[in-house]
Amino acid sequence: MRLLDARKKFTARELAERFDVSVRTIQRDLDYLQQLGFPLYTEVGANGGYRVLPNRILPPLQLTEHEAFGLFMMMEYLQQVPDFPYGSIRDQLSDHYFSSLPSDVQDRISGMSEHIAFLQNHSEQSEALTTQIINAAIEKKQIRFTYASRSGRKDVEAYPIGIYYEHGYWYMPAQKGERVLLYRLDRMQELAILHYTDTSVPTLKEWLTSTDDRERTEVTVRFTDFGTRLAQSDMHFKSVKDHEWKGQVPPEEFPFMARRLIAYGPEAEVVQPEPLRELVRELLEKSLDTYRPSIT
Repeated sequence: MRLLDARKKFTARELAERFDVSVRTIQRDLDYLQQLGFPLYTEVGANGGYRVLPNRILPPLQLTEHEAFGLFMMMEYLQQVPDFPYGSIRDQLSDHYFSSLPSDVQDRISGMSEHIAFLQNHSEQSEALTTQIINAAIEKKQIRFTYASRSGRKDVEAYPIGIYYEHGYWYMPAQKGERVLLYRLDRMQELAILHYTDTSVPTLKEWLTSTDDRERTEVTVRFTDFGTRLAQSDMHFKSVKDHEWKGQVPPEEFPFMARRLIAYGPEAEVVQPEPLRELVRELLEKSLDTYRPSIT
């Protein structure tokens, strides 16, 4: 089955020679695979042979009862991410597979779903956008989109590296010139895949494991008891120890870091460096300005 799926088109004689059996044996095996649901069809003529369907329907899953429970719990979890790539097939997959299960297993799964819930914040971005970006990243193609940044809306052309999901939002690192910039998908609109390609664009895995050679500054953040508990579930500060977090941070990341620290309110204090303390102070003052009474 793996060989047929890789070759896409072949003759019975080619397969017979590959496995050192008779053509008749291969034909019996192919008939048997078709009976199992493997998506083959026959082309007649001098250049004919067997071909796997272009948009092939793969053989059904054969799971144990325990594995079936796990599959449905995973699909239940993914329902909390409505913009999940290729997510439009989730309901179809769930209904199709669920209907094929024995009634007692169906009852067990239905009962389980009444006693488990996955609650988290998420964006309302379209699933089509995440799917388009992944396809463009795989093909190393450039995309064009409109982005709502803090300075206003702007048109962007860049090469997507991939996407990742964090704290209820999808993020897309993309190569623009010599730099890799980070975009939040819920701020993107009007995406179009262009014809330009660049095979030098890294994969997401390569980018995540690459060495960042930017100049860095040591940052120290002191947390309260409650702040420490919050930080331990935050991927940026989870290495906090004895109520302090220390790390080497590029100065370009200070604005982003200051905004993350604002969310901690009085539960976190920047000890050093002074430029980061100043950024946090400015953000706090802007927040206070919002609540000061207006003078008429």
